[in-house]
Amino acid sequence: MPTMPMLRIAAMLAGLSVPVALGAQAFSALSPAVQQVVSVAEARVALVNVRVVDGAGRPPLENQTIVIENGRITSVSPAAEARVPAGARTIDLAGHTVIPGLVGMHNHTFYTTRGRSVQLQFSAPRLYLASGVTTARTTGGTSPYHEINMKRAIDRGEVPGPRMHLTGPYLTGPGGAATMAQVGSPEEARRIVNYWADEGVTWFKAYTDISREALGAAIAAAHKRGLKFTGHLCSVSFREAVALGIDNLEHGLFTNSDYVPNRMPDHCSPEMRTSLLKVAIDGPEVQQTIREMVTNKVAMSSTLAVYELSYPDRPPLEQRVLDALSPEAREEYLSGRKEISTRAAQSTMPELFRRAQAFERAFVKAGGLLGAGVDPTGMGGALPGFGDQRNYELLIEAGFSPVEAIQVMTFNGAKILGVDRQLGTIAPGKLADLVVIRGNPIAQHGEIRQVTTVFKDGVGYDSAKLLASVKGLVGIR
Repeated sequence: MPTMPMLRIAAMLAGLSVPVALGAQAFSALSPAVQQVVSVAEARVALVNVRVVDGAGRPPLENQTIVIENGRITSVSPAAEARVPAGARTIDLAGHTVIPGLVGMHNHTFYTTRGRSVQLQFSAPRLYLASGVTTARTTGGTSPYHEINMKRAIDRGEVPGPRMHLTGPYLTGPGGAATMAQVGSPEEARRIVNYWADEGVTWFKAYTDISREALGAAIAAAHKRGLKFTGHLCSVSFREAVALGIDNLEHGLFTNSDYVPNRMPDHCSPEMRTSLLKVAIDGPEVQQTIREMVTNKVAMSSTLAVYELSYPDRPPLEQRVLDALSPEAREEYLSGRKEISTRAAQSTMPELFRRAQAFERAFVKAGGLLGAGVDPTGMGGALPGFGDQRNYELLIEAGFSPVEAIQVMTFNGAKILGVDRQLGTIAPGKLADLVVIRGNPIAQHGEIRQVTTVFKDGVGYDSAKLLASVKGLVGIR
């Protein structure tokens, strides 16, 4: 029988962030309820005559055939040369585009408006999967056990949803939000990290009022367990967090306090936004931040879709968003949107948003690793999955090419999570996580919304059925 020290070592090794062989989840392993939203159940499938955007940054390939066998991609080749296995189901996808499954790098399963905060145990995983998000990191939990049990249910095939990488509860400072762990000392930080590591989370997230001392202790404790750390910061600046060993930084320029004049240590200054509106994005201060992030291999998560909600009269109102929201949540979102619109002339968000986009472009140009996620919080208009798709358009608006934007949203996220050997691109040997889109989102960017089928582990989920199942429920369950 293993001794306690041996068990402890085994547990530590089990948590290490090293590439692991992920097994495919077959149709037969799914519950009857999940099977009802599946449109492609066969173990062998050939997607023929399709445009392929592989996620690795290469130009689109026309008239391709993708062969899937037992949950994995076995070949990608020109349709005229493809060898389709005997007995395979052949699906003609002329006029369609296939991209890798999206990897959401800031994808909560709770949802907020200005008047509510709700755990979306039913609708969030369905919305993500329907929108093409096949892998999601829950970047900070307000109800971590809900998410632990959600992940287990998805893994067992009991409910439909993306494969999930769990982040523990937010770590903030004393006096912070009531839904967060208020950490007042390094000892508290280490205890909280070790507790949630034992519970199975693989990431941790710091929030705006944490101290450098507590953050440093928490990062060290997470790294000792082979786990990773990210942050939505303010009291600790980006450069300070990089020096402490953080792995990832959330929201880009919006949460960077490096440029606050005479900044008080461990203090979240109300002058942060003013400093961001004054600093030169191509100037030495910003370039120093980017240089230190890139040198230390600190990734960054883009969440443009949630910040766009504070931009007057944006994003464009979509009927599908209004249909998915409960009546009360819809009213709260539209009311908040109207209020922001009435103050459009005084708003600094258009300029700040432009600067944030430029910061992300400069970060990538310097060699930084950028992922993306929706962050379905704020005033309630960026829904799970839908906001991930909107990020595609906003990254292009920032100056990325469509192919680059897809790479950010797929392969880059897989790299940050350490699963890029198995996921993130369309290539033989990888798990068959694929998004089938009617049309050509490379040429017509808005067609990213026209998802018809989402393959996860080679099983094709019907996007329309998943969306229909959550109509009117976002904001309730």
